[in-house]
Amino acid sequence: MNAETATQGSYWMESAPPGDPAPPPSGDLTVDVAVVGAGIAGLSVAWELVRQGREVAVLEADRIAAGVTGHTTAKLTALHTLVYDHLRRTRGPEGARLYARSQTEAIRHAREIVDELGIDCEWEAAAACTYAENPRRARELQAEADAAREAGLPAEFVTETDLPFAIAGAVRVSGQAQFHPRKYLLALTEDLRRRGGTVYEETRVVGLTEGEPCVLRTDTGVSVRADEVVIATHYPIFDRALLFTRLSPRRELVVAATIDEDRAPRDMYITPEQATRSVRSAPYRDGKRLLIVTGEHFVPGTADVEERFARLSGWADDRFAGLTFTHRWATQDNDPTDSVPLVGPLHPRSRHTYVATGFGGWGLSGGVMAGSLLSALINGRPAAWSNLYDPRRLASVLHEGKSFLKHQAHVARHFVGDRISPVPSPAPDGIPPGHGAVVRQGHRQYAVHRDESGSLQAVSARCTHLGCIVSFNHAEQAWECPCHGSRFAPDGQILQGPAVHPLEERDIPE
Repeated sequence: MNAETATQGSYWMESAPPGDPAPPPSGDLTVDVAVVGAGIAGLSVAWELVRQGREVAVLEADRIAAGVTGHTTAKLTALHTLVYDHLRRTRGPEGARLYARSQTEAIRHAREIVDELGIDCEWEAAAACTYAENPRRARELQAEADAAREAGLPAEFVTETDLPFAIAGAVRVSGQAQFHPRKYLLALTEDLRRRGGTVYEETRVVGLTEGEPCVLRTDTGVSVRADEVVIATHYPIFDRALLFTRLSPRRELVVAATIDEDRAPRDMYITPEQATRSVRSAPYRDGKRLLIVTGEHFVPGTADVEERFARLSGWADDRFAGLTFTHRWATQDNDPTDSVPLVGPLHPRSRHTYVATGFGGWGLSGGVMAGSLLSALINGRPAAWSNLYDPRRLASVLHEGKSFLKHQAHVARHFVGDRISPVPSPAPDGIPPGHGAVVRQGHRQYAVHRDESGSLQAVSARCTHLGCIVSFNHAEQAWECPCHGSRFAPDGQILQGPAVHPLEERDIPE
């Protein structure tokens, strides 16, 4: 099977089906803590709080661990590409040490949970490696190895790996892990329920009133009153602190293929070269392992995704000859403009609302860390690294202003440019089956899709988050917002936030 005919969908979703959905609440609720979002960050904080005796409700717009967590590459590591030399320069040696300690503690804590609950989630110890093939990057990797070691990680600079191709050098950190994220989280959810917590799926939260108590409102009109609220929706759906100005959405492609066990790499690899290449293998069946290759990152709504899938699978087949591709999917991350996730109070005046976001592609260790950090804050016992991750920080944003300004320029270019672009608008009749296009009629823009049967459907082309113009992703059959990463099905229904309202239906333009 080649990459073009591989199953379009996440292996983690296929190999750990969710079962029957937990129904939405039938009436108003009152709880100690309401957690919005059932990915690894939301479920981790909910589990920690339930274990401490709090009454907790988790509200998930889709299904448990079916969003970003269900489409990850599933690495648990404190080595986050090239972060420590940067942190040493921007946050000082103590900031780098706190970052390393918090991420290492998260891996250790996840292992403890696996052992305590007896979770069969294919946990494997592995080393994490950041490598480069270009010799000119060797000095950069050596500096990263030194900084990571200074931060407390068992890091070393190496020039040999179990990859089937030569490298110029790599930072290697032992004692990391990889696992099946959905099997882990489904077991965590089962234990959460056993301890008295509740989880509501297909429950979209659309409103928040802060106070004592806070009140959440769902799209069906149900109210949830809670002493404390945690927003763990990957990209915050409520943004009282304008966090969208500090988060850059990034979409990344994944291909998976079977490979003989004796040919499969056992460590976890990533390189910043070639628009990123991440490589690892996972247990499979019949004497095989599953080679998982990630890369080709791009801003949602701005790329020819089929072309990028072909490039990624071609790279994998060139480096690991004879692959049989089984799956392909995509994941989405939010990069903070100052390099560190935002975990803590939602905004400067927050007393009872919290957020976890901006994990920059490292949401598994970051999500477990966020669960521990937020549960500690809610219980009045801040962690040693609370200030490092505090979303209210300003000094680091100013210090790394170039990234902040670059992100704002990108958003402004699409917000303004896509409205006045001179690019000719196609006619609806010219849209082939399975494709979509933004069609102009006067001053209005319509997102028009033709399904495989030939039927046309039109929705508003303006994202319901902040009004940017969407673009169609043919490979994944989705309308995508290039400003803040919201994604919608061809009929306008929400696939991914921060939008909380679907694209409005429109008549087919003439």
